Amino acid sequence: MSKKNIEECVRTSLEGYFKDLRGTEPDGMYDMMVRIVEKPMLEVVMQQAEHNQSRAAQWLGLNRNTLRKKLVEHKLIK
Repeated sequence: MSKKNIEECVRTSLEGYFKDLRGTEPDGMYDMMVRIVEKPMLEVVMQQAEHNQSRAAQWLGLNRNTLRKKLVEHKLIK
């Protein structure tokens, strides 16, 4: 799947989200979207990196400590 396909999935999902709101104004969308996308991304990247945090952090372009903080926030590690 290319970056363009991922973009289209996000776009389609957001359009559906707005449709489901039926005119109600959303609140806190940015934080909601970051959390919704971030957790599965972290899960998949960690799996592909064989749970090697240093490798996963490098792939994500994050500092290892930042990755660890995010993994704890999403309850993916203790």
